[in-house]
Amino acid sequence: MTAATDIFLGLGGGERQSLALSRANRHGLIAGATGTGKTVTLQGLAESFSANGVPVFVADVKGDLSGVSMSGSPQFKHADKLEERATELGMSDYAYSDNPAVFWDLYGKQGHPIRTTITEMGPLLLARLMDLNDTQEGVLNIVFRFADEQGLLLLNLDDLQSMLAYTAENAKQLSAKYGNVSKASVGAIQRQLLQLDSQGAGQFFGEPALEIDDFIRCDDQGRGYINVLAADQLMRSPKLYATFLLWLLAELFETLPEVGDPTKPKLVFFFDEAHLLFDDAPKALEDKIEQVVRLIRSKGVGVFFVTQNPIDIPQKIAGQLGNRVQHALRAFTPRDKKAIKAAADTFRINPDLDVEEAITELRVGEALVSTLLEDGAPSIVQRTLIKPPRSRLGPVTAKERAIIGSISPYDGKYDVEVDRNSAEEILAQKVIDATETAKEVEEKGEAEVGKRSRKTKSIWEKAFSRGAKVAMGSAAGMAASTMLGKKSRANPMRTGVTSAVGSVVTDLAGPVAGRFVRNLIGGLMR
Repeated sequence: MTAATDIFLGLGGGERQSLALSRANRHGLIAGATGTGKTVTLQGLAESFSANGVPVFVADVKGDLSGVSMSGSPQFKHADKLEERATELGMSDYAYSDNPAVFWDLYGKQGHPIRTTITEMGPLLLARLMDLNDTQEGVLNIVFRFADEQGLLLLNLDDLQSMLAYTAENAKQLSAKYGNVSKASVGAIQRQLLQLDSQGAGQFFGEPALEIDDFIRCDDQGRGYINVLAADQLMRSPKLYATFLLWLLAELFETLPEVGDPTKPKLVFFFDEAHLLFDDAPKALEDKIEQVVRLIRSKGVGVFFVTQNPIDIPQKIAGQLGNRVQHALRAFTPRDKKAIKAAADTFRINPDLDVEEAITELRVGEALVSTLLEDGAPSIVQRTLIKPPRSRLGPVTAKERAIIGSISPYDGKYDVEVDRNSAEEILAQKVIDATETAKEVEEKGEAEVGKRSRKTKSIWEKAFSRGAKVAMGSAAGMAASTMLGKKSRANPMRTGVTSAVGSVVTDLAGPVAGRFVRNLIGGLMR
């Protein structure tokens, strides 16, 4: 059987409208007002990518995309309309079917938890997440720099709070080495951190951290897994949602090798409610998002922005989106009219179609479609009837979600949080050691106490005591495979060796790599 080279989208202008798999990593846009069919278009695209062996990541903002994991049914209340549309489009092979899916959830309630460490997130994205000003961001950078130099791992929010408390207590000494560190700035960061924790962000930071390769996997039938992030609760903290997805894009760029222009993407990433990424974003960050979108294409990743209004996407980023599906827009306000004109101007002209007028007349399940042809040129825009999905329209039940979770290839891998020795524990032990040492000095004298080794071993001493050759060799190997100096979690050392050696590798590689850059965004913005 010959492998497919494109994905059928629907019929428009009497012709088959499709998306070339070899051009799917040139990114795309799915736009339209609420209730015009964006979610159905997204679901149909996701299942088609999956059927062609392309893994997918999608945020389930409303909770209904989870149905992609279950087969549609003739008993569905709108089944007759779906089947009628399939017949109208000449889909002789139309049949209900499910898709391999993995459920994820930052809060760990509706899927596998997704975690990263404070060190991996880095001070720049954290500063944006906490709305820090330039002075406060500078202090946060000093905290990270000091933690790196002291070999203190920042894994969760408790580690960062401990480091901030230590920074406040030693502000004078740190200011002499790194620049001004005011207790007022530290206090402001601590308050913002507490607010972040109250929003549930604390559950996102910790270990075991996500291995990005787990998003890029096919089942035993060669179908790409559809990774569904439960985002209905996450959307209550929109800045956390946007920052998380930006971090994830940076991780994908950093981890994946260069592939140029593959015959099909390695992963397709759907960014729903995309406007949240750009709300209140400083120009410098917007520039770097544009850079990430442009560069990640070479890693074989296609990014599709999903939003109600196309003008929510900055022009220089919209210019990177070669594949477009525009559902209906309503002209109620001057801004709406501006959006309609802007959307119309992005398409390759069709002399037989008044695009501005068509945008306001489109029915549910109908869209203006223009995709990149094999030669890289955009196709002429056509008013298109979008194909119906084969999977369920609507959410899965709690029981169905539990069953799918139990057969997940990652069942048990991320579900239990691991809290190993890191900055919080080490700093707490230092306080205890300092108290005991002061008592010893009082009893034995400073000269006598100075002869013994110190109570708390550094991270380096611990590593050497557990096998210097293995640890340093692993750290060097990981450093050699980094992007801009940062280790990749996909390295087999994290999972393929004993827990003792794995711990040493992480202890060493984290601080070493962290001194250069936390993630792609951080590196580019320095």
